[in-house]
Amino acid sequence: MSDGVGDGEWEYRPLRFPPGVSRRLATQQLAINAELSGWELCRTLLFGDGTRKIWLRRKRTAATLAGPIT
Repeated sequence: MSDGVGDGEWEYRPLRFPPGVSRRLATQQLAINAELSGWELCRTLLFGDGTRKIWLRRKRTAATLAGPIT
């Protein structure tokens, strides 16, 4: 996924909500992710069967830019 501005600056997290999940419940889940982990809404897709695919993003920190410790 690219938003055209330095992809190395962002990390992305895709989420998928099945057709039975209400818009209200999906919104609550996204708010929890935003408050607790610093994610923001990047993109949403609503499919004909009611499935929602959502991408969250957040700025990479110095720890995530450095990569895993070996």
